[in-house]
This record gives sequence, C-alpha cells and structure tokens, in this order.
Amino acid sequence: MSWLFGLNKGQPEGPPGLPVQPSPPAGGSGGGGDKPKDKWSNFDPTGLERAAHAAKELDKSRHAKEALDLSRMQEQTTQMEHQSKMKEYEAAVEQLKGDQIRIQADERRKTINEETRQHQARAQFQDKLARQRYEDQLRQQQALNEDNLRKQEESVQKQEFMRKATIEHEMELRHKNELLRIEAETKARARVERENADIIREQIRLKAAEHRQTVLESIKTAGAVFGEGFRAFVSDWDKVTATVAGLTLLAVGVYSARSATAVAGRYIEARLGKPSLVRETSRFTVAEAIKHPVKVMTKRLRSKPQDALEGVVLSPSLEERVRDIAIATRNTRQNNGLYRNILMYGPPGTGKTLFAKKLAVHSGMDYAIMTGGDVAPMGRDGVTAMHKVFDWAGTSRRGLLLFVDEADAFLRKRSTEKISEDLRATLNAFLYRTGEQSSKFMLVLASNQPEQFDWAINDRIDEIVNFALPGPDERERLVRLYFDKYVLEPATGGRQRMKLAQFDYGQKCSDIAKRTEGMSGREISKLGVAWQAAAYSSEDGVLTEAMIDARVDDAFKQHLQKMDWLHGDEVTHGTTLTPHPAGATASGGKMGFNLPLSQAPEAQEVIAPVLEVKMKQEGETPDKTV
Repeated sequence: MSWLFGLNKGQPEGPPGLPVQPSPPAGGSGGGGDKPKDKWSNFDPTGLERAAHAAKELDKSRHAKEALDLSRMQEQTTQMEHQSKMKEYEAAVEQLKGDQIRIQADERRKTINEETRQHQARAQFQDKLARQRYEDQLRQQQALNEDNLRKQEESVQKQEFMRKATIEHEMELRHKNELLRIEAETKARARVERENADIIREQIRLKAAEHRQTVLESIKTAGAVFGEGFRAFVSDWDKVTATVAGLTLLAVGVYSARSATAVAGRYIEARLGKPSLVRETSRFTVAEAIKHPVKVMTKRLRSKPQDALEGVVLSPSLEERVRDIAIATRNTRQNNGLYRNILMYGPPGTGKTLFAKKLAVHSGMDYAIMTGGDVAPMGRDGVTAMHKVFDWAGTSRRGLLLFVDEADAFLRKRSTEKISEDLRATLNAFLYRTGEQSSKFMLVLASNQPEQFDWAINDRIDEIVNFALPGPDERERLVRLYFDKYVLEPATGGRQRMKLAQFDYGQKCSDIAKRTEGMSGREISKLGVAWQAAAYSSEDGVLTEAMIDARVDDAFKQHLQKMDWLHGDEVTHGTTLTPHPAGATASGGKMGFNLPLSQAPEAQEVIAPVLEVKMKQEGETPDKTV
C-alpha cells in the first residue's frame, strides 16, 4: 500500500530480492562542501493527505469493509506475483550460472585440446628438428670421413710415390755402382791377363797334355778288361748257353704278356663295356656300377616284367598282333628257345621304339638301341665295331633285344653304286653275325623305307609289323592320354604354376582327335607339351579352351607344311605324284594321284590322309587311287 502514502512515486519497482538502487541526491552533483540531507528530506506529505482523504471516504462508504478486503487481497496477489517473479528470476539466475559453468567447461576443454595439439605440434617439430639435426650430423660425419679417407689415400699415394722414387733412385745408384765395379774388374782382369799371358798359355798346355794321357790310359785299361772278359765268356760254353736261353725266355715272356693283356682287354670290353655303336641300353657298365652301386642294385631288383602295351596306343588288330609277339618272346626266353627277328616299318612317331623297349621289359630281357646313321661315319672301323656289338650282346645272361633304328641307313642294297666299300664290308659283317637265329639276342629292325633293304636282310626277318598312323579312336585315346599326362596331372598336383579353366574336357579331347587327322602319336604328344608350355607362358598360368584350340591349329598347320616338304622331296628324288586329268578319276574328283610301285607303303599312309583332309577343306571328293 505504498501508493497510499506516496512513497516511491513515479519510480518503477524492481523485482523483490534485489538491492534497490539508491536515488541520486537532490542537489545534483553539488560541491564537495555540501552536507548530506537526512532521510526525511524526500518525504512527500501529499501522500498522507490523500491517504487520510481516502480513509475518510472509505469510512463514510458502506462498502468500506469490502474495499479493505479487496485491497488486502490485491496486496496479497501483488505479493504473490512478486514472489513468483522472484522465483523465476532466481531460476533464470541459476540457469545463467549453469550455462556459464557449461560454457566455461567447453572453453576449458577447447583450451586443453588446443594445448594438447600445440604440444603435439611442438613435439613433432622438435622431433623433425632432431632428425634433421641427426641427418646433418651424419652428412657432416660422412663428409668428414670421406675427406679423411681422401686425405689418407692421397697420403698413401704420396708415400707410395716417394717409396717408388726412392727404390728407383736406389736401383739406379746400385746399377751405376755395379757398372763401375764390373768395368773396374774387367779392366783389372784384362791388365792381369795381359801381364800373365805366357804363364796362362803354359798352364793350358800342361792341362791338355795331362788330360790326353789320362784318356789314353783309360782306353787301354777298358780294352784290356773287356778283352779278357769276352775271351773268358767265349771260352765257357755253359755261360753262352745260359745267356742265349735267358734272352729267348725274356722275349717270349714279353710277347706272351702283350698277347694276354690284349685278350683280357677284349674279353673285359666284350663282357662289361658298352660298344660305341650302342646309344642306349638297360645293361649297366662297369663305370656306372662303380659310381652308383646302390642305384644299380636297386634298379636291378625293382626291374619287374611289365605289360608290353603299357602306354602304347595301337589299333585293335595291331595291338592283338604285337601282344602275341610279346607273349611268344617272353615264353621263348623262359624256355631258352631261339628268338625271332622282327621288322617294324611305318611313318615316324607311330610307337616303334617305344614298343621295342616295352617288349624287352615285358620279356625280362635287356635292350640296346643303335641307329643306322652311326655306322657309315665309322668307315673301316665299322666292321670291328659291329663284331663288338654282337660279342657284347652274346654275353647278356638275360638275353638282349637289339633294336636298330633307321636300319635302312646301312642295310641298303649292295648292288647299288651309292654304297661305299667300308659300308659294304660292315653290312657283310652284320649278315655274317645274323645268319642264324640265336638264343642270346633278338634283332628288331625299324625303318621308314623298308624297300631299300638288301635281299639278304629281308631273308633274315621272321615277322613284319606295319605301324600305321593312328585312326580316329586311337587318336582320341592318345589325346586323352597326353592331356592327362601334361595338363590334368600338373594342374591337379598343386606343385606347379598351372591351372585349368572349366570346360568339358572329354568333349574337347574328342574334337581334337577329329581335327588331328593324319598326325602321328609323336606329334600328338608334342601337342600336349605345347598345351603345357602355353599355360606356363600365360600371366596367370591358366590354360583356357581358346589356348588349346590355337595350339591345335598351329600344330595341324605345321603338319601340313611338313607333308608339303615331304611331297617336294619325293618329287626331287623321282617318286612323283602324278595328278589325274580333271574329271578322269573314278570318283569324279579333280585331284587324283598315282604313286609308282617303288614307293614305300608308309608313304601312302602318310600322304593319303593329308591329301584327303585338304580335298575335304576344298569341298572336293577324295580319290582313293594310289
């Protein structure tokens, strides 16, 4: 009810709880000498007057009590409002304090982070400076070391130069002194010799006379002794007889020792040594037995009979025939019978050499391989070498299969003028050693041109086997065999850098067998090696189907090129392929060919499939006329 009394009139009321700002003094700033007024100097009496007047009016009014209650309630409401405002103000103050604390904490955290970052930057900078300082020290130390090393080298070079100069100077002085000494000695000796020339000549004459007398006395004494001894020897016939007998026995002993040594050497060479004509053999020589005795014994103990056709792919009819030969050979060895000589002919790479090795192992025999091309270069020594081969073959306890590859190189007809006398003599030696069937060795000949054999060679052959080019089924078996050997086994082994892409392997082998018509077994095996090389040459080591097809195409093109070369060589040597006139063949084809009767059967087998493939590619009907 301050408004009733006029207190603080015209001034805004602040919120309760806050200190009231003091009002400025009534006299303005005043001078420093004015005295302050008392507390009632600002009292307004008009307020009391209004209050008294209002009290009178209230007393006169009949609603004075209600007005007083109403004013009391208003005063309470005003106080409550002031209290709520004070609480709100206190809450606002507390919130401000909390915000201030939070702001201070954020500022402190930022300050700490900034200090940490500054410390890290300072530490990194100090570390960088330390490393730079260490590197500078290292460079300075290295430069100092290099400088010291250079100075040391220069010092050593100077010392070495001074030492060399000193040595050269010493040698020069020594040489000069030596020259002066020699000159002085020569002059002194010459002067002495000039002064004593007569004395020296007399000494030489006396020495010569004494030497001549000594030699004459020695000759006389030796002649007298020799004469007496010879006279005594001749006069005693027992001594003469003993001397002659001793010399005779000595000569006989020397000759007998030489002959016995030669015979023993030939025997040892025939029994234990490998002849020079033999390229490969399963028998062990003395040198191999001495170098690797354990290996020799182990291999000998492990050598067991195997299937003669293991790893050999042939046609069914040929397989049945060679299997019969293998069984007969094995039974012949077991019963100590006479072996039969075999001729195997056909195109190169059809399995002749491989079957010969398998036949020897299957029969429990030793094998030896020689080639006909090694005989002609030996000249007149060929006869001796041929006899050594058969002598060596006869010493085998297990029996020996002698395989002669390219036999037509030296077993050709003797009636032709192209054969030399030395080769003719070697052929005669071969015919002499193979005139009768033997129980010690079995002769197997291999040739691509058997029509060039001498008739006597044909007479010594008991069995003739034709190894033809593989057919479709045999080619597929060969492709699968070499695909497993050179591709699948290395790819699945895990030890080599080779992987195989995913495709139908069986169908791919069948397709390759159809595309390799006319190719031999050796060419198909080389094709497997080419697949392996293609995988090894790739970046990731993966063999894809496209890579296989590319190698097959290249191999077939090379095969056709070889056949073209063979055809050109046959034309050069007179075995021409005569084409039929167009439309003159029985089948109506445009490319018929005739071969002379002297042409070998294997030439038909080699050329005919190639010509058939070419004509199929050109859309023509192949002519079977040969």
